[in-house]
Amino acid sequence: MFMMDIMMSLIFFLLLIICVLVGVA
Repeated sequence: MFMMDIMMSLIFFLLLIICVLVGVA
């Protein structure tokens, strides 16, 4: 189950970065 939590946080983090980049661009 640990791997699933890590994957979810990683995906959430990536989405957050993409949103920031789109906002800046």
